[in-house]
Amino acid sequence: MGFVEEHEKWLSRHKRRRTGERLDRLERGHGHGEKLFAERVWWPLFGHFNHLHPEYEVSDWRGRPYFVDYVWKPGQVKFAIEIKGYGPHVQNTDRTRYRQELNRETYLQIAGYRVVAVPYDDLESAPELTISLLKALLLSGLLTNADNEGGKYSKMELEILRLAARSDGIIRPVDLVNGLAADPKTIKRHVTQLCEKGRLKPLRAHGSNRVCRYEYIHSMLDGELL
Repeated sequence: MGFVEEHEKWLSRHKRRRTGERLDRLERGHGHGEKLFAERVWWPLFGHFNHLHPEYEVSDWRGRPYFVDYVWKPGQVKFAIEIKGYGPHVQNTDRTRYRQELNRETYLQIAGYRVVAVPYDDLESAPELTISLLKALLLSGLLTNADNEGGKYSKMELEILRLAARSDGIIRPVDLVNGLAADPKTIKRHVTQLCEKGRLKPLRAHGSNRVCRYEYIHSMLDGELL
């Protein structure tokens, strides 16, 4: 199915689970900006809406209900995603509302959420930039938390995976040596181990058996990115 059908199914599923103010807020709050984010950023990045919750209710520092545009919870990590237009969040905000918004963001981080602010204007003019930034941020959070349950990867292996993910999925050994300030032999040993674990794939130079680059292989714990 395409975006329109999957988005409608996903939204209907969340509506069926809600009543009262939670349902009303979803119907009122999931507006143009939120739909634009779903269509131009989330769908091209993931191709599904697994673990993504629209108009997600949390309590603020005063114990009052507050609705975040999106919360993504793929396991142990939690991301709070807010779509911010210039008018509602800057021009039309007085000092009290501005202070409350900043306090809410701080409280969300205290509560374990990684807060992501997405400019509405970029959704219209530069969604590719938002996709690139989110891809690096979300992968970084997942590799730090969910992907290393049980100590499956060493600290150096996680750093290699994180750097490879941020490099659009393709990395050279020299990039790892320079980026991590590590000895080439150390990098080679850990890269070999990651290849054996199925997280990196060696890519050979054209017409040669020499490995020149490595491809990052996504896992289920990465939220099935791409």
